[in-house]
Amino acid sequence: MVAQLKAQGIIKAHNVEEAMLKVRREDFVWPGQQDLAYDDNPLPLGDTGQTLSAPHMIAIMLEELELSAGQHVLEVGTGSGYNAALIASIVGSGGVVSIERLEVLVNFAKGNLEKTGYSKFVLVIHGDGTLGYPPESPKETYDRIIVTACAPSIPKTLFQQLKKGGIMLIPVGSSYIQDLVKLKKNNKGEVEKSVLGSVAFVPLVGKYAYNPS
Repeated sequence: MVAQLKAQGIIKAHNVEEAMLKVRREDFVWPGQQDLAYDDNPLPLGDTGQTLSAPHMIAIMLEELELSAGQHVLEVGTGSGYNAALIASIVGSGGVVSIERLEVLVNFAKGNLEKTGYSKFVLVIHGDGTLGYPPESPKETYDRIIVTACAPSIPKTLFQQLKKGGIMLIPVGSSYIQDLVKLKKNNKGEVEKSVLGSVAFVPLVGKYAYNPS
């Protein structure tokens, strides 16, 4: 899988390559899907309506985050915990806070992170990810923020928790097709925005995104 993503020019950074070689994807797929773990496709997480993103999309987002050791990262949408484990493999003691709204996935991710040894670097929170963590805190806390579900617009609460010089990635658009948006907060606290391409993520549900049905 990694060799293919490198050949396609998707994986470029050595730390992303190392992380994807180190973290076993089969330890994070839904039970019974182990044989599909290294297919380059999204995989459903049981009947939750959520998915584990395709490896190429995960690699693209990891590359665009420009991760390094010691960074403190917020992830919105824990899913199975795979992406959090990859990030933790790179940032180490900087630590990852990951927020998930579905309790069944909170428990699933915690179990996966525990058995693979990443729970000491990842704090999984059951809550509304659009509020950030701590919820609605105005403090600039995180070097990097990654949102793994699509929002109709950029949640202001998340951007305000991004440190100056930090990077945030979020899919923005309709519930069918979105732009993958990369935001950088400059030293004046202003946003520098770029669009990386079209993507298709499940909707982000919460106070500052799509309302629960």
